[in-house]
Amino acid sequence: MSSRERILGRVRRALADVPQDDPGYEDAVARDYLREHGSRSTEETVALLAENLADYRAVVHRCAADELASVLARLLAERKAAAVLVPPGLDEAWLAETDVARVPDRAESGAHELDRVDSVVTACAVAVAETGTIVLDGGPDQGRRRITLVPDHHICVVRVPEQVVSSVPQALERLDPGRPLTWISGPSATSDIELDRVEGVHGPRTLEVILVG
Repeated sequence: MSSRERILGRVRRALADVPQDDPGYEDAVARDYLREHGSRSTEETVALLAENLADYRAVVHRCAADELASVLARLLAERKAAAVLVPPGLDEAWLAETDVARVPDRAESGAHELDRVDSVVTACAVAVAETGTIVLDGGPDQGRRRITLVPDHHICVVRVPEQVVSSVPQALERLDPGRPLTWISGPSATSDIELDRVEGVHGPRTLEVILVG
């Protein structure tokens, strides 16, 4: 028996006395945990997101919607990017002020091809303030999971305040569990047994987040 089968077996046993067609099936397990820690205004929630993103060593920028194209052009220029990976549904206006070569997100692109791309620009599905987490769900403006894991530089645009929530429970309410969800808390980082930190092993070495609004 695999670990997956063991876990699912425990879940089934815990719900064995609740018929699945019972209207109270979803309430069989109490969900009386805190939905968020404390009470914050919208601006305080966004500020907490920025603080926690920075704590995870992401580089945070804030701008108005009409400044986004110039900010993206500046960040790509500072990176000296020659090519930027673009999801199929990304708003073309976002990259209107840069002449960096666009690389489309193609299903046949392999890891070696993606590794030659300097940067990738995406939107996100939701951002969690309390954990400093950006969530991607593979939507048209985010692309496939691999395009945000292979390139070394990821710029993620978060629309403020509509895409920002306080907590993980609030984020889960907005997400479809059937989608390929990627939860990102800062740039990729890992440590060996001597606690030497290495960045870029499991994803981008540099994460830049633009809070727009």
